[in-house]
Amino acid sequence: MPYPILEFDDHDDVFIKPYFNVLDLPKVENLIITFFKEVVNELLENKAIDVYMHLKGENDYTFYKFVNDDTLIFHGGIGGPLCGGMMEEAIAMGIKRILFCGGGGILKQMPVGHCIVIDSAIRDEGTSYHYAKPSREMVVDPNIVNILDQGLNRLNVPHVVGKTWTTDAFYRETKDRVQRRREEGAILVEMEQASLIAIAQFRKVKYGAICYAGDDLTSDVWDSRQWKSRQSVRSLLVSVCQELVKTI
Repeated sequence: MPYPILEFDDHDDVFIKPYFNVLDLPKVENLIITFFKEVVNELLENKAIDVYMHLKGENDYTFYKFVNDDTLIFHGGIGGPLCGGMMEEAIAMGIKRILFCGGGGILKQMPVGHCIVIDSAIRDEGTSYHYAKPSREMVVDPNIVNILDQGLNRLNVPHVVGKTWTTDAFYRETKDRVQRRREEGAILVEMEQASLIAIAQFRKVKYGAICYAGDDLTSDVWDSRQWKSRQSVRSLLVSVCQELVKTI
């Protein structure tokens, strides 16, 4: 094999395994991974969540538990390696159902804030190749995609179902590469989905993702559209995910 990234190895004789003793904590199987830190802070201020577990290390982070619900939430790290490692630790704690809640750059015209249920991800990153054999895409369980699609319909949340492009290098999203991904059917670009889909399937847990349309890459000039300041959209999406994660 000419490239190390393509040398898939599914053996379990690894040197480091995630492990946590959570016997003294309430058993929880549902998790929301969100990139909306301000929403997590708002939930804390409103006493809607409490600290469940704080993990110390090079990148400290905290699991919170909803007060009225057996669901955890944490603020995810950017990129497949970091966010994937955090998800591995969550799975080691006993999590069985995971719903990702984030945003990304749009590759096709779409209003800012419009939701996207991810059904597949182009693997233009590295982490997924350590969890799944080389392929062009990672595909989300169609049953989960259907559940999320129907759930958003029931909640009257405007959305589409579609493919994303996962890349490790957002400073290398060239115009030619964006055009190729657009022609391939991608409607969104982000940095985690291919990795997280692969990890979930390798660990045999249920995983889905709902992202919202953020910055715009559809023209010759990038437009941020102030997507990170869309507080109402981001709060609503977390609330929606809290309801839907238990159904996947």
